[in-house]
Amino acid sequence: MKVLQILSRVYVNDIDAAICFYEGLLQEKCSSRFDYPQMKLEIARVRDILLIGGSDEALKPFMNTKATFLVDSVEEFKEFLLKNDATIIRDIQQVPTGFNMTVQHKDGIIIEYVEHKK
Repeated sequence: MKVLQILSRVYVNDIDAAICFYEGLLQEKCSSRFDYPQMKLEIARVRDILLIGGSDEALKPFMNTKATFLVDSVEEFKEFLLKNDATIIRDIQQVPTGFNMTVQHKDGIIIEYVEHKK
C-alpha cells in the first residue's frame, strides 16, 4: 500500500487555456489528456497539476475534492481508510485511467484515490 504521487486539482471551464497556462508556468508539456464523457468532463495533467475541465454544472459534484492521490491499490487503501474512520463518498469504480474512489478523511478533507491500469 503506497501513495505514488499527489496531484493538486484545478477546476476550469476552458481546459485548453488552462493547459497552455500551466505548460508555460511549469515549463513542461501536458503528459496526458482524456475525455470523461460519463461525467461531462475533460481531464489533463501537467506535472503535478490535475486539470479538470467542464461546465460549472458538471464540475459542481467534484469541487469539494481537494487532491488526487495516485496509489498502487485502491482496494488496500479502502480497507485502511475504513479502519481509520474515513467515509466513502464514491465507492470504487472503473474510470478511463483505471479505478478510483472518493473519500472523506476523519479530519474532513475529501480526497480522490486513483489506481492506474497496469
